[in-house]
Amino acid sequence: MKPPPEVCPVCGEDVPRRAQACPECGADHLSGWREDADTTGGLDLPDGDFDYEEFTRREFGGGGAKTVGIHWIWWAAAVILLLALLSPLLRGLL
Repeated sequence: MKPPPEVCPVCGEDVPRRAQACPECGADHLSGWREDADTTGGLDLPDGDFDYEEFTRREFGGGGAKTVGIHWIWWAAAVILLLALLSPLLRGLL
């Protein structure tokens, strides 16, 4: 049997010189150290191309990211916070 690789091809962690398996992910000669092994077999990745827009629609609903801007409530909160922080300074000037 060939010696283990210096870096695990499955998880990328360092593998000790005489290890029988990766101490981090458990990969060994049968599961991921062979040259003909499928290193993504256990990751449950999609078969085709990944569609980010469809993924965000499915996961987060709606039509995607809003480009309208900041909601008015955040503007109001910012103004109130700014006034609260500046009020001691304004009291000193008046």
